[in-house]
Order: sequence, then structure tokens, then C-alpha cells
Amino acid sequence: MSTADESVDWRKLREFADVELTKSYVLSWHVEGDSLVIDVDLILTPEHPFFEKPRPSEKMCIRPAVIEFPYCESIRIGGTAVEEPLNDAVARLELGAIKGLKRMHEGPFEISGEFGTVRIDSERPILRLRAP
Repeated sequence: MSTADESVDWRKLREFADVELTKSYVLSWHVEGDSLVIDVDLILTPEHPFFEKPRPSEKMCIRPAVIEFPYCESIRIGGTAVEEPLNDAVARLELGAIKGLKRMHEGPFEISGEFGTVRIDSERPILRLRAP
């Protein structure tokens, strides 16, 4: 039996194994082709294969990364149901710390943080580390 509130927390998504998303920070949002791309400062846990001992000025292992939502059909900011071109919606998004990410029971993803809540209708996200 399923309920309307069922969702899958980011900790259970294989794409986000061995990272601490809720201590990470959104640096920018943009559209590349049909993908929503989020540039982040990502926190790696000691279990991550690219984890390095934090530098003296850092308390955590922070690496530049990208969260890509391929084949993004639409995004909704906050509770709005207004359909607008993807580039226009992304231009209104703000930056800030990430509080959570989940896959909703009906398929879309929802990322929340200091920038509000953004519902993303896309394929599964891809997480890539950038060269330091």
C-alpha cells in the first residue's frame, strides 16, 4: 500500500553515496541543452573514494561538483504550478546551503535549502566531481 507522502531520501539514492549533501552549498544553477545543472561545493565523507584529509583551514573535505538533472522537462519553484520556460525559471533561483533532496513517489525530484524548494521533473540525477 502506498501513500501520497512516500518519497526516497537522497541518502538512499546511489548517486549520492559517501557524500554529505546537507552540508553542501549551491554555487549556481544553469541549463545546458535539456539538463538542469547545479554547481555545488560538495562535502565528501571519509568513505568516498576521492576523500582527502581536509586542509588546515577546512573542517571537511570540500570538492567542486555538479549535480545534473538530464532530460529536465520542467521545474517548479516553491508551491507555484506556473509553467514557464526552463531558462526563465532557473534565472530566478537563488544560491545557498542544501537542506535536502528526495525523489517524490510520482517521479520528480525535490531539492530544498536556503534557496527554497525546487521540484524537478527529470531523469535520475548525475553527480560528477570537478577537477580541483
